Amino acid sequence: MSRAFVFREGAASEMSFDEAITLPRNGGLIWLQIDGREDAARNWIRDQADIPHIAREAMLAQETRPRATLIGGGTLINLRGLGTTPDDDPDALVSTRFWADRGRVISVSFRTPKALDIVIDRFHAGEIVDPGDLLSRFAEATSDLLDPDVAELGDTMDDCEVVVDSASILATRRRVTEVRSKAISYRRFVAPQRQALERLAAAELDWLDEDDRMHLREAADRAARMAEELEAMRERAALIHEELTDRRAEVIDTRALLISIVALIFLPLTFITGLLGMNVEGIPYAHKPWAFWGVTGVCLALAIGVLGWFVRAQWIRGK
Repeated sequence: MSRAFVFREGAASEMSFDEAITLPRNGGLIWLQIDGREDAARNWIRDQADIPHIAREAMLAQETRPRATLIGGGTLINLRGLGTTPDDDPDALVSTRFWADRGRVISVSFRTPKALDIVIDRFHAGEIVDPGDLLSRFAEATSDLLDPDVAELGDTMDDCEVVVDSASILATRRRVTEVRSKAISYRRFVAPQRQALERLAAAELDWLDEDDRMHLREAADRAARMAEELEAMRERAALIHEELTDRRAEVIDTRALLISIVALIFLPLTFITGLLGMNVEGIPYAHKPWAFWGVTGVCLALAIGVLGWFVRAQWIRGK
């Protein structure tokens, strides 16, 4: 649902969208939060001649990445952050697009970002009084929400590294793959978001004051740190994956060696039992009462001898 927020004469209020779009921009802030899933809202954006055509197209685009582009006296910003319905989102981070100029900010979301409620609460608390405040607080809230999620991925990777030699190979490999996939998905947007925030903080816009630039630089610094952590996680995941692959190969080699040893032990025994089991005349000691136990003893001695040779040759490590 599209919403409208207005800050004028020291008071913050929420009003109907239709009423807000008729207000003159003579100071303060008019913030129009548009739900991109509404046909009427998208048509309204297309009809706004005072918004550059390139900005209108970018605000309604389906596939976006973080960016900050100066166009005249305004700026087009696209930020990515955690959404309220991650299971229904095709991307790891949902997009919020902004067109900001003096006295007005138009934001478009096709899915609900978690940062939205935080920013609305700050607006009603009187902390957001102009477009610069809104952009900087939204960037700050986005970083605040994403930072713990990235830290949790790092903790999961730490746990995988601790148990890599003792835990189940399959279970550990599955956890590492999940972390690596999520880290790659996050970094795809976090790295360019840092550049977008830095570009916005350095923009020559008279409605962006020094306090706003400081918050934007802080959000950019946190995005840079998260991008470095995500890159480190991807490399750590690759190393753990290689170690798990080596461990799995070692387990397979050990089991194959054990099977080979058992087969070699039983090979001469199979020959003896097969030879004596032929249904022909002339089998030695076939009618002797001690013959069975004699053959059994010979087979046992032969098996012990072969096993002892394997131990001496260090195919099997003796204790």
